[in-house]
Amino acid sequence: MNTAPEPPSSAPLSDTVHTAADEGEKKQSIVQAATSEALRPFVIISSSYLLFTITDGAIRMIVLLHAYNKNFSALEVALMFTLYELAGVFTNLAAGVMGARWGIRFTLICGLSLQLLSYGALFGWQDDWPKETAIIYVTISQMFAGIAKDLTKLGGKTVTKLVTPEEQESKLFKLVSFITGWKNSLKGVGYFLGSALLQVSYELALGVMMGLVLLAMPWAMLGLDKNLGMAKTRNASWSEVFKMDNPNLNWLSFARLFLFASRDFWFEVPLPFFLRSPGCDGLGELQCLSDGDCGGGAICGDSGFCESINSGGGCGGLGLERVIVGAFLGGYIILYGQIQSWTPQLVTGPLKQTPPNKLTEILWGFINCFPTLAAWIVITFTDIFKDRNETEMIVWMIVVIITFAAIFAINSSIHSYLVVAYASKDKVAVSVGFYYMSNAMGRLFGTLGSGILYSYVGDDLGEFAGTDAVAGLGACFLAGTISSLLAALITFKINDQNSGLKCGDCLTIVAHEEETKNLDDDDDDDDKDNNVDAEAVTK
Repeated sequence: MNTAPEPPSSAPLSDTVHTAADEGEKKQSIVQAATSEALRPFVIISSSYLLFTITDGAIRMIVLLHAYNKNFSALEVALMFTLYELAGVFTNLAAGVMGARWGIRFTLICGLSLQLLSYGALFGWQDDWPKETAIIYVTISQMFAGIAKDLTKLGGKTVTKLVTPEEQESKLFKLVSFITGWKNSLKGVGYFLGSALLQVSYELALGVMMGLVLLAMPWAMLGLDKNLGMAKTRNASWSEVFKMDNPNLNWLSFARLFLFASRDFWFEVPLPFFLRSPGCDGLGELQCLSDGDCGGGAICGDSGFCESINSGGGCGGLGLERVIVGAFLGGYIILYGQIQSWTPQLVTGPLKQTPPNKLTEILWGFINCFPTLAAWIVITFTDIFKDRNETEMIVWMIVVIITFAAIFAINSSIHSYLVVAYASKDKVAVSVGFYYMSNAMGRLFGTLGSGILYSYVGDDLGEFAGTDAVAGLGACFLAGTISSLLAALITFKINDQNSGLKCGDCLTIVAHEEETKNLDDDDDDDDKDNNVDAEAVTK
């Protein structure tokens, strides 16, 4: 008997309906998770933190590039950031105590308010001020931004620990990497926006960034529990901040100082100055009628000769426009942030290094030395930068920036996980605050050191050209390499190697402690068997 065939579209239609239903349930569960009471603090604090970081990146570019066009030297600009970084040293200490005592909501609102104060103060920077007055004024204004950054960062870092169960360490690593990575990517957006808006108007750049801070304020004020992040047993004290009872965290903090100095020795001030500085040829010698007669980064001076826009910035660089410089630095930060976000999935996960330990950081810490070492060698010992071959210079700068961004992002992601992992649950705000104090000290050390090296290592080529920026930049890369090496060596002092170190399924660099113990037990058993056999033979 013939059976009527079933409609061919029935099964696929059913599968489609089920698939659509599954997708709908998945989206609904994601929305429910994001709006649940448990994750609401994470969503609000992370959103405010990420929005804030756009303005944090922008303020550095606005101040630095505006100061460059006003003929401030690299060292003078570095001094403008001194209180920004120094404030971070003390704020991270105070923020840990404040967060434990008054909660994360309090520190977040304070941070956003101080950022508004900093941007508002920068409106008062006058073109006709003497250099000394401008440096003091801008430095103080930047101090409020430095305090704001670290008060806001405290919530963004600690909330991940507070919403993650203790036994889910791999999940914690991914969560920390995600929030930290996206923070840095949006900071890169801020670098570009700040430089692009500055090209239009200094006042417009400040006003737009103030508007972004105001967007984050209502959520922080109305959506958070005031008790979030407070110490559950008793309030933290200043003695707890300085109590050295967590050796792993102390050594990690010391290593962090040199890790971030390895970047800021060349990135924050020397790199944008070098990218903006013109070539040395013709400065003070080539006659001109307009700026168009001179190369990029140079202007036609009152004397009728081409000269650098900023003789304090040196010569020998690429003479790029401010927007392009912002794109260079912003691109680095965005790439760095994205790699940091995906480090567990793309790097440490496939290499079987998740969750990471001290051995993971030592490995990547040594690798972090190579990009800056290569840059120093090329700048110092080849003719690419000395002869100002612009195409090869740009290629080398892009290669160094991309390579360092990738490796540094992996190191920073591992560090960000380890500090939260080493911190005790009820003292997480204090622990994170102490750790990021070292972070700020590293930036301060690198920023000031870079200003000195970039300004004084190269030969003085005259009032129209300034110093040799190529020699200055090379010295900054060498200092960064030494800092990377010190950071890796210090990490050896941490006691966190039980899980060993692998590089994929096939290569074990350091065996897991349990595996080593099992091998030792097997060897002992073999020795016992051999002894028994020997006794039997003797008998």
